[in-house]
Amino acid sequence: MSEHLDAHRAIKADSPPTESEGPMLETTRRVVAAAGHVHRDLKGTADAVGTLLVDAFHLLALFLIGATTVWSAAAAFIGMIAQGHASLGDILLLFIYLEIGAMVGIYFKTTRLPVRYLMYIAITALGRVLIEIVGAEHQTGRDILVIAGAILLLSFAVLVLRFGSYRFPSDSPAADLAKKPSTGAERALVEMD
Repeated sequence: MSEHLDAHRAIKADSPPTESEGPMLETTRRVVAAAGHVHRDLKGTADAVGTLLVDAFHLLALFLIGATTVWSAAAAFIGMIAQGHASLGDILLLFIYLEIGAMVGIYFKTTRLPVRYLMYIAITALGRVLIEIVGAEHQTGRDILVIAGAILLLSFAVLVLRFGSYRFPSDSPAADLAKKPSTGAERALVEMD
């Protein structure tokens, strides 16, 4: 049955419209064209609103993460002042906060997450754990070897990433940011690279 309808439509499409079909076909074409324009306009508006909402969420989340990092670093620093001294673990904790802040700043400027900074944070955190293990009285040498091996593995991964970015440079803004840091903290972290 559908084959018969398709053949009938094909014959009607090839034949010129009659006087009664002419205005109706023209009206149908106009309605279809208007519907297409409305659909494109709605899609464009929905895309623009969606992009705005995603960007607003990113900015809000970045500001919240940045504020939390500053708040946590300030609380840790005030705790060190209250103790009257800072241990090596406390100083490494402040470096972790610095690296998180730099990572948030880079993501804010480039919308790219620098994986190397996550590795630096992990290496620093493992260094803190290593200091705690060495300071504990009843720890085995195996624990120390496991943490040291993890630090070595992460250091090798950073080396591979650095080599890859040198050998296969990116044309992205993130690569330009790594070459020309704008703040003192970013310059210090780039120099650590």
